[in-house]
Amino acid sequence: MRRADRLFQIIQVLRRSTRPITAAAIAEELEVSKRTVYRDIADLIGQRVPIQGEAGFGYVLDAGYDMPPLMLSADEVEAIVLGAQWVADRSDKALSTAARDVIAKIAAVVPEHLRPFIEVPSVGVKPVDAQGERLDTTPIRMAIRNGQKLRLRYRTETGEESERTVWPVVLGYSEATSLLVAWCELREDFRHFRTDRVVGMEMLQERHGWSHARLRRRWEVWREERRGR
Repeated sequence: MRRADRLFQIIQVLRRSTRPITAAAIAEELEVSKRTVYRDIADLIGQRVPIQGEAGFGYVLDAGYDMPPLMLSADEVEAIVLGAQWVADRSDKALSTAARDVIAKIAAVVPEHLRPFIEVPSVGVKPVDAQGERLDTTPIRMAIRNGQKLRLRYRTETGEESERTVWPVVLGYSEATSLLVAWCELREDFRHFRTDRVVGMEMLQERHGWSHARLRRRWEVWREERRGR
């Protein structure tokens, strides 16, 4: 790894953590010696990168520090392209368009030597088999952002239909379909709803009154409790 790349990677390691990271942990991730890490951090501090800490305690990067946003590596470019390809093929129209726009924007601004990783990537996703019209999940995403309730007309695997008022938590994606995790007022518990079984949906003006972070934490606790049973 070139020294310039290594310095960038050290910043990235520090950037993704809010807690002190030891030189040993950084050295293990970058596969270099602790002495190299100490020297590189000293060089970064000398270049006015706001790193705080000391040997034996760990290092943190000032939360306000910023770098040019598109100093990407080839692996990072391919990761973005792979993720965007997956979203473009499996999401609603708005997200699919956004995913393709992201690829186009990155291709327009990355250095010339990185463009082949976008134009002819070495990674790809399995094509999705042709399917019927999918549910437009845009209202679900908007309801999650705005804390609004949804009214669903839902058909079970056996063909029974019911109407549910739910508090949407997260919209998850699998290889075959997408899944809405929500608090169900009818069941007074969390439930998972396959979007391909939603036969009707209305976004209500009524809000459930919980912050998204709080509702999601509650669901995560519920999920862990179920796993522990």
